[in-house]
Amino acid sequence: MRTDLFDFDLPAERIALRPARPRDAARLLVVRPDGTLEDRTVRDLPDLLRPGDQLVVNDTRVIPASLHGRRIGRGPETTIEANLVKRLDGSRWQAFVKPAKRLAVGDTVRFGDEGKVCFLGQLDASVEAKGEGGEVTFSFSFHGPVLDQAIAERGNMPLPPYIASRRAPDDEDRDDYQTLFAHDEGSVAAPTAGLHFTDELVARLKARGIGLHTVTLHVGAGTFLPVKTDEIEEHKMHAEYGVVSEATASALNSARRAGGRIVAVGSTSLRLLESASDQSGTIQPFAGETAIFITPGYRFRAAGAMLTNFHLPRSTLFMLVAAFSGLDTMKAAYAHAIAAGYRFYSYGDACLLLRD
Repeated sequence: MRTDLFDFDLPAERIALRPARPRDAARLLVVRPDGTLEDRTVRDLPDLLRPGDQLVVNDTRVIPASLHGRRIGRGPETTIEANLVKRLDGSRWQAFVKPAKRLAVGDTVRFGDEGKVCFLGQLDASVEAKGEGGEVTFSFSFHGPVLDQAIAERGNMPLPPYIASRRAPDDEDRDDYQTLFAHDEGSVAAPTAGLHFTDELVARLKARGIGLHTVTLHVGAGTFLPVKTDEIEEHKMHAEYGVVSEATASALNSARRAGGRIVAVGSTSLRLLESASDQSGTIQPFAGETAIFITPGYRFRAAGAMLTNFHLPRSTLFMLVAAFSGLDTMKAAYAHAIAAGYRFYSYGDACLLLRD
């Protein structure tokens, strides 16, 4: 299937640089199974779902993975930007760096001059390996929780490129780019559909008899990468680590047997649920990496509805929603959203995709 089928034009002014306040004031485009579109707000969600439906949210926590430092110890000091993308063990991370050509294996990069943890206020990392696309493996001078605290003190929230290219991260992003459910640290991007929830909205959902369950999928930087191959089948999907507990799997299976729908909050929850489901649609406990790539023609086994933000053109996430609701339907929905002034991407508005 050709990648250009998933392309569309988005005016720059439609890209949200800040979230709606309060969070559940964001607009919500309801996409019904027959393609009918309805303009609502996220706070209408309890009225749009049925008692017995089960929301599934991703409880991953975003780390402040954007670091600024300098190469030391070899020639003139060089400024280095690093975005951590994958934890390898207690002291090692994979990262994308700029400019990668200024680093060699064995170099030391010093991040930050101030802090409460590191000796002399400095966090050092040695370059252990280099890849071809700007990725490096850093071995940090600290380990475990001490390293996590040092990164938290020095790092910024890893805003997506379409936001970071237009403004710098700030203290507001430390709250704004974290969901209400954030618990288990490990993501370098937010599961953005979850950003719309507030305590009040959760209370109203529960009062209506709608369940809420958590799964964990640590979101990697690959979520922002467009598909660059001409045919989508040639694209290599990034792998991410996820967990579905035995208790959550059992509760969701029981609720569906009783007639409730599973409503995936975001593409991360949906991809994990589909990875954990067997051919009969029964959700199994799961712990491991998934690189599932959902494109039109995929047979969904777990989710009956989906809450999601508006996604980048030519992205695996737009391909996923096209698989869920139909490519023509989603192109029409996005065209309506653009014309009606919806706000796009991570800090933008949402859509509720319903299936028969």
